[in-house]
Amino acid sequence: MDIKVKIKEFLQENYIFDSENGLDDDDSLLENGIIDSTGVLELILFLEENYQIKVNDDEILPENLDSVNNICNFAKKKIS
Repeated sequence: MDIKVKIKEFLQENYIFDSENGLDDDDSLLENGIIDSTGVLELILFLEENYQIKVNDDEILPENLDSVNNICNFAKKKIS
């Protein structure tokens, strides 16, 4: 399954309860109140379990984890 599709499904199932308001791939998850600091930790666990990667503390940054596109790009770099 495509990384972006899987990440969007994870966010939809766990954090987005209003399916009428869509999530654009560049929307900030934090600024839009979709996830909080606990949600970021759950997202990291999801990435580590599903893609067998390790997210280091210094990589927990908005430019890596604050939008669908950022998450996808980050995960793809870590997988390679």
